[in-house]
Amino acid sequence: MRRRLLPILTTAVIAAAAGYFAHDYFFAERGAGPAQSQAVDLGGKPLMGQRRPDYTLGSVDGAIVSASDFDGQVVLVNFWATWCAPCREEMPMLMELRHRFHDQGLEVVGIALDDVARARDFAAEIGIDYPVLVGSTDVMAMVRLYGNDSGTLPYSVLIDRDGIVRWTLLGVLEQESLVDEIQTLLGGT
Repeated sequence: MRRRLLPILTTAVIAAAAGYFAHDYFFAERGAGPAQSQAVDLGGKPLMGQRRPDYTLGSVDGAIVSASDFDGQVVLVNFWATWCAPCREEMPMLMELRHRFHDQGLEVVGIALDDVARARDFAAEIGIDYPVLVGSTDVMAMVRLYGNDSGTLPYSVLIDRDGIVRWTLLGVLEQESLVDEIQTLLGGT
């Protein structure tokens, strides 16, 4: 009995310590507050109205994807993780919006702060059909470049056809206000 219990307790202690340090890393001195739409900063300059930061990440299907692959489209970048319940809850809405507006020029790009296998399995399980990129420290750095210093998820950024950041939301997306923003950027369609 004790031999079986020791590995379980060891794993629990390691997981608790990792959680403590992750919480400390993401939230200490960053003032994680309530989710709300907000203008965020990028290197001392406002993110809104600025060119989107470049990135190159791997996708869950093994492709290498760059921000420039979506040039000329309105892009909704959604940062998420499989362990984030609100992130998971908004995925069906994101798929619905992509289906509704893709032919008019919208692309949804999910960027998972997660393990590749977990993100791939989750995407397959619920049938995500938009690009899903994944990473760990590279995605944490990217979340900050895109203006989210707290690292809180979900976090979404809407980019116009010229690559200019037009809208951000730290927290759960609300479909009606998001549709309004998307339609404005698509030209009122």
